[in-house]
Amino acid sequence: MARTGRPVTKLSLTDEERAELMARLAVRKAPADEKLRIRVVLGCAEGESGTHIAQRLKTSIQTVSKWRRRYEAYRFAGLSDAPRAGRPRTVLDDQVQAVVDKVRQSKPANATHWSVRSMSAATGVSAPTVQRIWHAFGLKPHLESTFKLSTDPYFVDKVRDVVGLYLAPPDRALVLCVDEKSQIQALDRTQPGLPLTFGKPGTRTHDYRRHGTTSLFAALDVATGKVIGQLKRRHRSAEFLQFLKAIDAAVPTDQDIHLIMDNYGTHKTEKVRAWFAARPRYHVHFTPTSASWLNLVERFFGQISERWIKRNAHTSVADLEQSIRHYIDTHNVDPKPFVWRKTADVILASVARAAAKLI
Repeated sequence: MARTGRPVTKLSLTDEERAELMARLAVRKAPADEKLRIRVVLGCAEGESGTHIAQRLKTSIQTVSKWRRRYEAYRFAGLSDAPRAGRPRTVLDDQVQAVVDKVRQSKPANATHWSVRSMSAATGVSAPTVQRIWHAFGLKPHLESTFKLSTDPYFVDKVRDVVGLYLAPPDRALVLCVDEKSQIQALDRTQPGLPLTFGKPGTRTHDYRRHGTTSLFAALDVATGKVIGQLKRRHRSAEFLQFLKAIDAAVPTDQDIHLIMDNYGTHKTEKVRAWFAARPRYHVHFTPTSASWLNLVERFFGQISERWIKRNAHTSVADLEQSIRHYIDTHNVDPKPFVWRKTADVILASVARAAAKLI
């Protein structure tokens, strides 16, 4: 006589549960293991045997039985993985807080800042754990940025004036950011470097030969990104005046010109003041003292340094000047303006916060 076994008992589902399970099954990017569990539950609800479901879904009878029991006991919550025991925590909250407070509020006796190893030795927390804590809280004691609060009594007015030119330039006028990058060194490496290759960076010698310096006078057109540039071996008032004449020759004659400059002494001599007085279409806007970051031409100076001057070698000052002219000409073929985004209110609020922390 053949054995019939235990009769199959259907898993009871409400219409709402069935609709929810079908909706989850229809999600294209749902996890495959979650879809398998739903198919097991739906098969049990149709009255299929565990053996048949296991064969159809290519899984084991134990898996079918497990997820049937889990759903009967916990319904939808039973479709998720249960919490696993895992390894207990070895670093407590107090230890984490101690590492964070120590790196922010103190310095080691033999260094200017904490390293992972010195912090580990001081707190008794392992070095990898210290590194994970610092990473989680965004702490980077090995890095330091520079800043200086301006003491200009007209700081607020000057910020609003200059930022206003960036965000809302006057109609039918040209806004130029003017400054000079002085003491650019013509450096030549003592030996040729090796080229870039697979798995290895390009190389250059650590030492160099000095061949003199030059200064770059530049005027950045805020609207277009084009640069008017002149190279001078010195950067006195006389050279600055010559550069102003070069600007005057390069800009349209029927437009007002707004010049944004810093408070360098060569920008305020009697001859320079007389030159501006004789040309009323020029309007000078000075940045606050110790606030060169407010002049957009500094972005161009940083760009030419990183992209061109820093990794090039020059055998003479003339070679350096020819190289810089080539870069400016190439830049002006397809210029990209630097876009100023922060309003004066945002800048002033940020400066106020920094000042409050220094009190």
